[in-house]
Amino acid sequence: MSGDGAEAIVRYALLSDAGAIAAITAEYAREGIMLERSAENVIENIRNFFVAEHQGEVVGCCAVAFYTSGLAEIRSVAVLSNYKRRGTGRLLVEKAEEILKEEGVKEVFVLTLNPHFFGKLGYSEIKKEYFPQKIWRDCTHCPKLMACDEIAMVKNL
Repeated sequence: MSGDGAEAIVRYALLSDAGAIAAITAEYAREGIMLERSAENVIENIRNFFVAEHQGEVVGCCAVAFYTSGLAEIRSVAVLSNYKRRGTGRLLVEKAEEILKEEGVKEVFVLTLNPHFFGKLGYSEIKKEYFPQKIWRDCTHCPKLMACDEIAMVKNL
């Protein structure tokens, strides 16, 4: 990626990746793009995270959250700024979708400020109200609850 043309590899996150994941999400949180994930929160949810690694460095992450046996969310998709626009985010989302399909999930959604990115990956806009499970579980704790600017998008797997 950084000049050598090699793609990042995507793998399940390890406990030792928690600090890197927290740092990457913090960069996005400072820009108001996503909620920050503390290292402790990442550790609690480590089995739901994937990382993109390039030459031994964690350069991106994403996570999955299950709502029902057929519905899941892809969340916390973040890539270090110097690795953006190189296919790393796409690789992360594709890996998450692959795992969700293996689990029997039929429908996946995202809440995003970047609908163009997810649109290129086959996601379509939908009303947030279509996912009351998400609103009950996560949105009630969000500081943007009353002024949410995220766009809900869905894809059938």
